Amino acid sequence: MNDILYLAWRYLRFNRGKTAVLVASISLILFLPAALQVVVREGARTLTARADSSPLLVGSAGSAVDLTLGALYFREPTLEPLVYTEVGRLAETGLATAIPLHLRYNVRGRRIVGTTLDYFEYRGLQVLSGRSFAVLGECVLGASAARGLQATVGGHVLSSPAGAFDVAGTFPLKMKVVGVLAPTGTADDEAVFVDLKTAWVIAGLAHGHTDVTAPGAESGVLAVEGDNVVANASVLSYTEITPENIDSVHFHGSPDGFPVDAILAVPHDRKSGVMLRGRYEEPGSAVQMVVPRAVVDDLVETMFSIRDAVFAVSLGLGLATIATAFLVFALSIRLRRREIDTMRKIGASRGRMRAVLATEILLVVVVSVALAATLTALVGRFGGAVVGLL
Repeated sequence: MNDILYLAWRYLRFNRGKTAVLVASISLILFLPAALQVVVREGARTLTARADSSPLLVGSAGSAVDLTLGALYFREPTLEPLVYTEVGRLAETGLATAIPLHLRYNVRGRRIVGTTLDYFEYRGLQVLSGRSFAVLGECVLGASAARGLQATVGGHVLSSPAGAFDVAGTFPLKMKVVGVLAPTGTADDEAVFVDLKTAWVIAGLAHGHTDVTAPGAESGVLAVEGDNVVANASVLSYTEITPENIDSVHFHGSPDGFPVDAILAVPHDRKSGVMLRGRYEEPGSAVQMVVPRAVVDDLVETMFSIRDAVFAVSLGLGLATIATAFLVFALSIRLRRREIDTMRKIGASRGRMRAVLATEILLVVVVSVALAATLTALVGRFGGAVVGLL
């Protein structure tokens, strides 16, 4: 038996190019359907878990999918924002806790989530180092966001402009990092959390000004007309809120009209949730309430439908690949006619020659299966990270 295995191995090693192509082809055919199954299953589990922990969402009328993915995974909002009055309206029902979410801005690709400390309490987010935000201009980073931004407690991060053609005059805000959250394995790890009012400051709904009447501020004075001091263009809105200027920061208008992108509604009990949903089921309303689990179930069903279609295609490709592999082996045997005749002349029996050829095929299949299993195990091990990237 050792001589059969030795001859088969030496042949495959000598023809390493053909062997590598066969192993790669068979491995991919086995790996792709298995990996797809793992990724879809992990994606369904992750989506379902996040949706289960988010009972109800309120947002502007439009796509329920966009609202759900935006509020749960902090995607860039596509729906029109709500006014803050809706948060009060929801809270006044006495049926649920209303947690506002502002999601319009980011820090180098990490979404800035303007919310309240109720969000931390509900999600069970723990501060690993530092503390929670307490005043305007402070932020708390998710675990992955802190690593990606290379920021630590005591450092600063700068909000990104709303867009390349932002002509509204809003300035990036330099925010002090006061805390870093413990890892959760959810979208919260990638977020930059700030107080809702800080998000409004970034949106340009509040600002402060330099005290041009203070000593040393003469360079910013354009003219003095009696008790009125006219500042020149060098006096710009603050891009950082400090203890020295925080008292000068003021909002323009009533906060009731300020924007929020979604409201996470946490009913006090199941009955309260049913009653609350009934209050938002008004035809033609500009505000909608969605059940994230129902939206995610539809997405998961679509995912499994796509998986089944891809699996069917992979099965056809697999059969074609296996047929091609056997054709390669068959042609190889014909090309090795002289080699086989030599083996017969030196005393090898017909059965022994068949055993050598079968062992060659078996070795290729075993190596392919092992490689496919290893790749599938890696996908299973890091499936959560893969789904997170998607």
